[in-house]
Amino acid sequence: MEIQFLGTGAGVPAKSRNVSSLALKLLNEINEVWLFDCGEATQHQILKTSLKPGKISKIFITHLHGDHIFGLPGLLSSRSFQGGDNQALTIYGPPGIKDFVLSSLKFSKSKLSYQLVINELNPQGGHFDIGHGYRCDYLPLDHGILSLGYRITEPDKEGELQIDKVKHAGIPEGPMYGLLKKGETIQLEDGRIFDGRDFIGPKQAGRVLTILGDTRQHPNIDWLAENADVLVHEGTYGKGEEEMAKKHFHSTVTQAAQTAKRCQVKRLYLNHISARYLGPDAKALQVDAQNIFPASRLVYDLNEFEIPFS
Repeated sequence: MEIQFLGTGAGVPAKSRNVSSLALKLLNEINEVWLFDCGEATQHQILKTSLKPGKISKIFITHLHGDHIFGLPGLLSSRSFQGGDNQALTIYGPPGIKDFVLSSLKFSKSKLSYQLVINELNPQGGHFDIGHGYRCDYLPLDHGILSLGYRITEPDKEGELQIDKVKHAGIPEGPMYGLLKKGETIQLEDGRIFDGRDFIGPKQAGRVLTILGDTRQHPNIDWLAENADVLVHEGTYGKGEEEMAKKHFHSTVTQAAQTAKRCQVKRLYLNHISARYLGPDAKALQVDAQNIFPASRLVYDLNEFEIPFS
């Protein structure tokens, strides 16, 4: 499982940062890629990566501001010619996303070669099964318009076969190992019987990712972020600009770091950074966050991070 940031800027494209989009790469797990938001020129950013549009099976939209959705029509249209032929795609987002997407395709006379499903979510929040055992919980945030935060929970991973324990029991290598790994009971030629469940380690808890839309500080953030392996939180403003952030329905990097510390997340990735912060000023944002929560990282376009198990 990896997360790659395709656009990390706030509001409008800039030379150093494109607008919002990130990819959750589940290629080793389920051979799929999920996008979160799709700002203008997201498909151009994808061209700079190893991502294949045909692998994008889900798109989660946090809210309907242009810097989070203007890339959708282009990406959806191009996907028909980029390995997405006959590969279904599902969009999740706030009410209104369906009208936006279908109108864009209708008036541009765009025809897709794959099934497109658009699910508008309950403004009050809820949860649903994404497939393959993954679960999505979502809640409204505070951004002036409906903005959603998503909590993605991976299914628990089955325990591994404890090879040392198997060898200590004197079980010869071969097909029996495969049966033990499945938890089946085996009988050896010498008559000994072993229950495969006795050789399987404990389950590994699935990873949890919390990916927020634009927001001021709000109690729902804490519920979504609690004990998450990764929290992606906007940091539009810097330390000491809390009033400005509140006025414009955004957060500061220090507020995000305080949330990460309070919710005991394992790592914090700060995105949606104002174009005002360049070079040393951007580095200062990260330092300010790390002074509160050391596992903070200010991210840049195309940054990619592996998400390990706990």
